[in-house]
Amino acid sequence: MKVHDRITIPVRWEVGCSAQAETSPAEFVPAQVPGAVQLDFARALHYPDYGSGENFRRFEWMEDRHYLYRAFFPHPGLEPGQRLWFVSKGIDYAFRISLNGRCLYAREGMFAPVEIDLTECLMEENRLEIAISPVPKLHPAPADRSQAAGAVKPPVSYGWDWHPRLIPLGIWDDTVLEVRHAASIRDVHVGYVLSEDLQQAELTLRAQTSAVEGLRYRWTLRDPDGAGVLYREGELEREVEIGAVLESPRLWWTHDHGAPELYESEFVIRSAAGEVLDRAVSHIGFRRIRLVMNEGAWDEPRDFPKGPSVDPIQLELNGRRVFAKGTNWVNPEIFPGTITEKRYDELLDLALEANFNLLRVWGGGIVNKDSFYDLCDRKGLMVWQEFPLACNDYPDDDRYLAVLEREAEAIIRRLRKHPCLAIWCGGNELFNNWSGMTRQSWALRLLDALCYRHDRHTPFLPTSPIYGMGHGNYVFKWEGREVLETMLESRNTAYTEFGMPGISPRSVLERALPAEELFPPREHSSWQSHHAYHAWDALPDTWLCMGLLEEYFGAADTLDQLIERSQTLQCVGYKTIYEEARRQKPYCSMALNWCFNDVWPVAANNSLIAYPAEPKPAFRAVAASCRPVCTSARFRKFVWTAGEMFEAELWVLNDRFAEAPGLKVKVWLETPAESTFLLEWNSPQLKPNANVAGPTVRFALSEDAPPRFVLRLEAEHFPEYDSEYLFLARPKETESPRTAVMNV
Repeated sequence: MKVHDRITIPVRWEVGCSAQAETSPAEFVPAQVPGAVQLDFARALHYPDYGSGENFRRFEWMEDRHYLYRAFFPHPGLEPGQRLWFVSKGIDYAFRISLNGRCLYAREGMFAPVEIDLTECLMEENRLEIAISPVPKLHPAPADRSQAAGAVKPPVSYGWDWHPRLIPLGIWDDTVLEVRHAASIRDVHVGYVLSEDLQQAELTLRAQTSAVEGLRYRWTLRDPDGAGVLYREGELEREVEIGAVLESPRLWWTHDHGAPELYESEFVIRSAAGEVLDRAVSHIGFRRIRLVMNEGAWDEPRDFPKGPSVDPIQLELNGRRVFAKGTNWVNPEIFPGTITEKRYDELLDLALEANFNLLRVWGGGIVNKDSFYDLCDRKGLMVWQEFPLACNDYPDDDRYLAVLEREAEAIIRRLRKHPCLAIWCGGNELFNNWSGMTRQSWALRLLDALCYRHDRHTPFLPTSPIYGMGHGNYVFKWEGREVLETMLESRNTAYTEFGMPGISPRSVLERALPAEELFPPREHSSWQSHHAYHAWDALPDTWLCMGLLEEYFGAADTLDQLIERSQTLQCVGYKTIYEEARRQKPYCSMALNWCFNDVWPVAANNSLIAYPAEPKPAFRAVAASCRPVCTSARFRKFVWTAGEMFEAELWVLNDRFAEAPGLKVKVWLETPAESTFLLEWNSPQLKPNANVAGPTVRFALSEDAPPRFVLRLEAEHFPEYDSEYLFLARPKETESPRTAVMNV
């Protein structure tokens, strides 16, 4: 809901800090709102860029301080019938709000909005204060993500394998002083239920207002072209409920299956003379989203007595079973207060370019600002929204659950209007030995109940993964087996996390690492602090994977050579997983990589987009693998031996819901020296939303095969369906690719 025709009063904020709550700050510095207290003090103290080298460690002392925002403003000179409100969309995390020394509000939680009528407490000169408590910690040590288990605060900032320990505090979303009429709109929600044939929508508008006798309301619904299709008027009350029926609504689709049609709802309060006193505008996308059982899933388990089958994870949009191609989204800045609509827009346009239709908003990060969801609505991107729980055992105690309930209810009520919202999820990786939660955990039972109460038509999952889904691989080779091999043997209803590490572009490295540390990479340097080494205890050289790179390519002579090799493996790995997941349709219904974007300059990571918004080569590779229709090849390994018989199965992958003629596919083997024609395949007609399997191409590699060769699939008359695949070759007499594949 966006409210119009209100007056905002600008104020200048400043912030101070102290070691104790009862001690007033000795000095104050200018504060940027929205922002973070850490950034305000970093500017005042002239700290260098926290994204460079070890500079982020300068912020450690700020975790345990108490902060006080304050702003001074004169009486706004309200006219008769006007009220002054303090309005904030987000304050992080535990805080107390006072006006002229009088405490008006205190709360824990960063996602529920705050609205306070200040009118009765105003003086000629006013002092507004917001006291912020230190970073919440379940226990003082160890200083890891488990400290976040007692708070409804994103645990990622407590330290992760791609995020430094930097824990924001402060005013992180829009916060203003606002002049309203005494008769104002508190909340408006338009819900609807579509008929089974999707040809009729039963709408219910519910509005909460500060009603004044003698006023009226007017509700207008406009279609995507701006033409009015519904009108209702009546006398204003504190609670307004209006029912209506819309025939033949234009449906909201993801960008790859249709148009994301949006209707506009306008609810207006008018005076007896017709003057507009308050106005709320929102958008409605008529769609039906369900999670249904994957094809073949009811056959599992096969033994009796029957236990639960795999959980449904097949997305059905407007009756159409769509394959969800997408990614895991993380907040694009360490400090959420600095995220702008422009930044969201830039990254979401890249998601469209990647041919994605679903973003999993991962539970370790924030619930995004309103502009993120508005943009997803307009661009036709579905959102899987997780609550801010991840990789922890969240307690069954009343204090935590009370905060969780208030925060979760606010999140649901804010987001439920968005047609992009496809799935609610309790959080990330909660059903495992390091988290220790189950379906009986009170936090998850509470979240399920709240979603049912406030948004029952949107599916709910307790966590990801659950039975049937897969998380991983995260590296190209694990326990001696390449991802190409493990994917051929995998059978999951959905791949909701998988990753391939790649070094960031040189421009990012030059910002993140001191010049003297750039090459060669070393442990216990800024390479490690920026997650190239010891990101995982199980794999000390993660995410750089230097040992693996040298196994395939030998020792790199330059930084640029190392970057190219790392990014090559990332491309090959990601193409393998996305295309194999699509081949496993219809039992498999989803492929979401880990992850889309970075929050700061990372030396090496699984992301497709380096910070702040620079695509890696793997981004282009994934975009090609996620085209609605594309030729594809299935093969069992990346490195082949000279003289060996090369084999690859041919496929056409099709996610379009329309019949199409078959393709004439020509297959070529290309080396730097020559291009060799292998075969021509005339595929059968493409049926709606169905793949086509073709022949197996075989080719004996020559005894002097070059170190690299490419398999190219060429669709005659349809170059947009072409694909190509890179392979390495090694001499027959060599036993290890470490020495066989020379520096290329």
